[in-house]
Amino acid sequence: MSASTTTTTLNTGAKIPLLGFGTVFEGDDYNLFKESLRAALLVANYKMIDTAWYYGTEKSIGEVLEEVFNEGKIKRDDLFITTKVWPCFWNDPETSLDTSLKDLKLDYVNLVLQHWPRCFKKVEDENGRVPVPRDEKGNIQFDEDGDYLTTYKKLLKLKEQGKAKAVGVSNYTIAMLDRAIEETGVIPAVNQVEMHPHLPQVDLYNYCKEKGIVLEAFSPLGSSGAPNLKIPLVLELAKKYDTQPANIIINWCISKKIVVLPRSTNIERIKKGYDLVELTPEEVESLDKFGEQSPHRFVRDDWGKGLGWDHWD
Repeated sequence: MSASTTTTTLNTGAKIPLLGFGTVFEGDDYNLFKESLRAALLVANYKMIDTAWYYGTEKSIGEVLEEVFNEGKIKRDDLFITTKVWPCFWNDPETSLDTSLKDLKLDYVNLVLQHWPRCFKKVEDENGRVPVPRDEKGNIQFDEDGDYLTTYKKLLKLKEQGKAKAVGVSNYTIAMLDRAIEETGVIPAVNQVEMHPHLPQVDLYNYCKEKGIVLEAFSPLGSSGAPNLKIPLVLELAKKYDTQPANIIINWCISKKIVVLPRSTNIERIKKGYDLVELTPEEVESLDKFGEQSPHRFVRDDWGKGLGWDHWD
């Protein structure tokens, strides 16, 4: 049985796949990217696409979606599509979402997330909005008058307009989630964060489980080089279950009802998908404990510094 068939339920009542296809793409061969996405949708049977304005891949995704819809191979209702609003659109998220919908060739997304709880100054150049404006010394230009919660509040209004079926956040700490809930009375549907056996974030996991917030794990294999595949306990479990190490990590997430978002442009690897492995509760806990004893955060972009995350510095 494929992991792509597993789901959990958002606090909106909608079903969300527990395995999504990540669409960060490092390179300029967008034909390769499109071929990868087609393989994910048509061969590996992915039902979820996780993307963002910042990734720069949404036009290519839109072209693939238009193709597979017109070919009659997939229906729009069969897919769960997520996009995100980058901090340079902190107080005009409708601009970001409208751009994403146009590029994706969609009338709505199933989920829109605030990408980071940051507020960048608005700077335009010949290519449009500058994603990360920096001064002459290379320092990020933050908007001193900005309030990150403005983005979440405005996204809730865009949901009312039907442009998104659900609203969530990304890279929020427990304190930020508390503030969002207290000031809006609306519990985010999702919080997407870096999460894997080196970074189980047990306190955040327990908090979100109690609040009914679905956690999503980006960089589950450890980002570039997939270092988490080399964890001795992961290798030991892979040998026990006669499977690939990646399947152990994917199923560690799935067993905890955490949406997991691996990415790849290895088309043959994508076509194989991920198998379901029934890890025991003790094995899941042992992977949690490994991370608590050997924590490591792999994604350390400078805009995330100072937000209060553990194991950042």
